[in-house]
Amino acid sequence: MQPSPTAARWFPPGAFEEQVVVVTGGGTGLGLELSRGFAALGATVVIASRSAEHHTALLDEASARGWRAEAQSLDVREEPLVRAFFDAVAAQHGRIDVLVNNAAGNFVCPAERMSANAWRAVLGIVLDGTFYCSKHAARHMRRRGSGAMLNVIATYAWTGMAGVAHSASAKAGVLAFSKSVAVEWAADGIRVNTIAPGPFTSDGAKANLWPSDAVETRIRESVPMKRFAERDEVAAQGLWLCSDACRYVTGANITIDGGLSLGGGRMWEPGERRGRPRAEQAHEPGAAGDTDPEDGGVSNR
Repeated sequence: MQPSPTAARWFPPGAFEEQVVVVTGGGTGLGLELSRGFAALGATVVIASRSAEHHTALLDEASARGWRAEAQSLDVREEPLVRAFFDAVAAQHGRIDVLVNNAAGNFVCPAERMSANAWRAVLGIVLDGTFYCSKHAARHMRRRGSGAMLNVIATYAWTGMAGVAHSASAKAGVLAFSKSVAVEWAADGIRVNTIAPGPFTSDGAKANLWPSDAVETRIRESVPMKRFAERDEVAAQGLWLCSDACRYVTGANITIDGGLSLGGGRMWEPGERRGRPRAEQAHEPGAAGDTDPEDGGVSNR
């Protein structure tokens, strides 16, 4: 069994007791760490991802620890499915208190070599998915007059970055969307905030973003703090923004990157390609999940 979630140690026991939390992409990477934190603090956690195999880690741990956790398969790009999902969660539990939009997909590819399918896949998961999930969660939050949403973006949403034009464009859209609906929904008691993590090690990072030790070392050395974040360090900030400690905070973003976005360092050189060879990405990368879309963007790598 994994150690108890360290992200939860900063909060009083039961900080999310009786709350219902939905986490998209909640079975891997940062999404899993957030899900574990919410569950350890008393919430009923419902994770959603397209791949049922991503549900196993949280469900097994929840069973062993006595946490309340559920999982459903969901393609966040399909609005009718998203609406039905949130209606079902609200009908079963009577409420939706927190939504975390974490599902994403990413890989490194120069813009001029990116296929239309790759572009649409990442924009669909990240931007469309965030819009659909937020819209339909908000319907249920509005009825109760309260709710918190956390959207996971990346610092290149405002800095840009070579090699990830698709993900940067999608995350920039999510940032603008988050600030816009934070204003629209504030009077309904719904708060919307974002976190922008820097790089940290995960299986998705190894597969798609820095598959060699040399690249990983170069990226780490470009971080002013000379290390990657631990997942619990990032998750703790997400939990905090969703907690009652931040009940007057909306439209805010917390950058969690060890100063990387301040130092002007590059993660990749212009034109550099990382990840699978081109021949392996010819079959609509991302469209069917081959970019591991549940593990978040570059911020989760």
